Amino acid sequence: MPLIVKDYSWEQTDKVLFITVPLKGVKASKVDIFSSEEYLKISYPPYLFECFLYAPVRDTDSVAQVGNGAVIFKLLKQDADKWPQLQSDIIGDKEAMKMKREESFAKAEERAKVEKKMKDEVKRENEQYALKEIMKAEEAERARVEEAKESERRKATEELENWKEEQRQAAELEKQRLLEERRKEEALERERRKVVERQQRRQTRGKKASIFEENAEGAPRRQVGKIEVSFTERAFPTPERESCRPLEDEWLKKQAEARRIVELEDENLTEEERNPVWLRDKGNEFFKAGNFEAAVNVYTHAIRLSPILYSCYSNRAACHLKMRNFFKSIEDSSKALELLVPAVQQNADSRLKCHVRRGTSFCELEMYVEGLLDYEAAVKIDPNNEQLKADAENIRHIIQTETVS
Repeated sequence: MPLIVKDYSWEQTDKVLFITVPLKGVKASKVDIFSSEEYLKISYPPYLFECFLYAPVRDTDSVAQVGNGAVIFKLLKQDADKWPQLQSDIIGDKEAMKMKREESFAKAEERAKVEKKMKDEVKRENEQYALKEIMKAEEAERARVEEAKESERRKATEELENWKEEQRQAAELEKQRLLEERRKEEALERERRKVVERQQRRQTRGKKASIFEENAEGAPRRQVGKIEVSFTERAFPTPERESCRPLEDEWLKKQAEARRIVELEDENLTEEERNPVWLRDKGNEFFKAGNFEAAVNVYTHAIRLSPILYSCYSNRAACHLKMRNFFKSIEDSSKALELLVPAVQQNADSRLKCHVRRGTSFCELEMYVEGLLDYEAAVKIDPNNEQLKADAENIRHIIQTETVS
């Protein structure tokens, strides 16, 4: 049986009621408190405190504090008035006390259900609100991303259209330039023909049956005439007496063949797009602008038109080297070197570049021996190039270091 606590104390005003119940040495963590409008209960085994209040209080506004060895209730009265006593008149009537106790528990349980329902409703509303806010944020983010994509698409389309317009204008200018050059060539050809025709007429008018005429004394007289001499311009910087004429002629013949255009059955190609030299220059412009992929495409198209134009292979090798396609760079450099024969002074600079590009690609692939051979070949072409000598020496040092280790 629990021990009923009777040594409690209470105080009151018109509006507030204070009840102090000693804990009798029991820890606060073991205290169980129940309160309602008309019933109080404190259970801390083996002690029990019950109070059937004289009048109802506002339970939701009342508080209970546990500490300093006591439980202190601060209860707000529903009606502002002083009570003649703390306990109700039902004290001693077990049946009435039981009914009041059960009624208080039922009300408390019903109130707990209502509060739980309200909390669940508030929680559900908060979750729905949070979900709506998340959906709004996601929708706003999707709209922002779509707007950014659409802006990029518009920008890319505008840049493409601008590039097409620039290409069209450049092609039109190139076409006008070629037409102007053709008109100038035709004008020069007409002038040359006129000069030839005048010379032929002059020679025809002054021609006799014999190339000699007799003067008054009967002595033959030689006809006065004019001989024009034209000199062929040399394509090589060295004097002809120091040149290798057969090799130079072979090189010039190869260059002339390289400029011949292979006819492609593609009606969509413009006049400029059928000119490999124009395509090579266009690829050079792309290379200078840093657009290496576009330059590779242009050089490749030029090679289709003229498969023996060495400069396109050499320049495409430079593009592959920039894009770190080292095997393709080696392949194009080797093809260019195959076309750069015979070795004459006019193609020395091109051969040097091909050896350096292929040697650099070999070194990037850690094939230093092959790379050194190309650099040594470049040094032979330009013995006064100190940078090439230094690079070759560095490669030689790497090979020696790897051999020792």
